[in-house]
Amino acid sequence: MTTTTASATSHGRLEHLPVSLFSTVMGLAGTTIAVEKVEHLWGWSGSASSALLAFTVLVFSLISLAYLAKFVLHRQHVIAEFNHPIRMSFFPTMSIGMLLVAVALMGHYPDVSLYLWVIGSTAQLLFTLAILSNWMHHEKFQVQHSNPAWFIPIVGNILVPIAGIPLGFPEVSWFYFSIGLVMWLPMLAVLLNRFFFHPMVPGKMLPTLFILIAPPAVGFIAWVKFHNGAIDDAARIFYYFALFTTLLLFFQAKYFVKLTFALPWWAYSFPLAAMTIASTVMLEKVGGSFFIMLVPVLLTVLLALVTMLIVRTAIAMLRGQICVPE
Repeated sequence: MTTTTASATSHGRLEHLPVSLFSTVMGLAGTTIAVEKVEHLWGWSGSASSALLAFTVLVFSLISLAYLAKFVLHRQHVIAEFNHPIRMSFFPTMSIGMLLVAVALMGHYPDVSLYLWVIGSTAQLLFTLAILSNWMHHEKFQVQHSNPAWFIPIVGNILVPIAGIPLGFPEVSWFYFSIGLVMWLPMLAVLLNRFFFHPMVPGKMLPTLFILIAPPAVGFIAWVKFHNGAIDDAARIFYYFALFTTLLLFFQAKYFVKLTFALPWWAYSFPLAAMTIASTVMLEKVGGSFFIMLVPVLLTVLLALVTMLIVRTAIAMLRGQICVPE
């Protein structure tokens, strides 16, 4: 009886495994890259980033296998999730997670990095085409469905050049970057309209506001890659808009501290990691006391945040609060 109940519970949890769980991979991979960047800049041992990389790959593998099992055993639930007006935006977290793991592995296993980049960038394009087509031919979307998670299909395209340029694919990288950049700006206008003239996003989705940091921060990193490490006027516009967005969100901390933990909290992690990496690039290329002080602050906040997210997620899993019907 107990075995049957446990099996049914496990079966039910798999059925409700959310695709947004891949956002944990984004946060972990982004943190790994940020730590490795700081280690390289300051001449530290690479042991911390190596441990983080191993943990990230393990988490990515486990989540991928679990979601593959959900697709095989509960395909109708995957289809329903993709047709959901909010959850569909989280499907590209799969391809983005893969692209970030490819970046993290580049200095260690370049061949594996190349394969992951090819698969991840291809999946990212397919997700972008499918989701944008769904948005264009819909009968169900309303203004309250718009939220910062809509950036996810766009941010992934801006991310492609970060590995694409070092791997030797400049034109492919420009293709993806152009999609992300041109689509990001009108999407930002849509979301600002939602924020200014309509009710705020529900409390559970408030952490997704941090996704606003990601496009300019990732865009800055990609732009610098395109221009052989040079910090030109366009790069500064990307970076300082990302910095302003970060300050704007930290200015609203009183709203975030009231929230009850849920998986959307992982939306804090990757954007903050991207901002930390971007600031490290500015410290390396521009220098100055401001960036010397900023980078340790951002890295400390990022590591504290990710540690807290890992602990809270593990506790929630043990209590059976994840992979349940919403």
